[in-house]
Amino acid sequence: MNWNGLRTGDPVAVSGLSMRGAKWQFRAHVRNTNNGTESVEVVGGRPGDRTIRSFGPERIFAATSGRGRRTAGSPGAGQLSLAEAPQLPLG
Repeated sequence: MNWNGLRTGDPVAVSGLSMRGAKWQFRAHVRNTNNGTESVEVVGGRPGDRTIRSFGPERIFAATSGRGRRTAGSPGAGQLSLAEAPQLPLG
C-alpha cells in the first residue's frame, strides 16, 4: 500500500499525541467511498506495542532524524503534513 510517498512499514510521526517514546509506522490510507472521509492507519506506540490507530491525514508527518532535527515522535511547528506536501519519488 502506498500513499503520498509512503510505503507500508515506513516510519511516520503523528501530531497531537503525548505518548513519550512512541514510534509509528504507516499501515494504510483509507478512503470511505460512501461519504468521502479519509484516514491513515498506523501501527506502533510505546516500545513493545503494536497498536493499530487511525488518524486524519493532516496529522501524519514524515519521520525525520539526525542531528538538530525533530525525531519521529515530534513533528515540528511549521512542518507540512504528508497530506499537504507528499513526498513523491523523483524522476
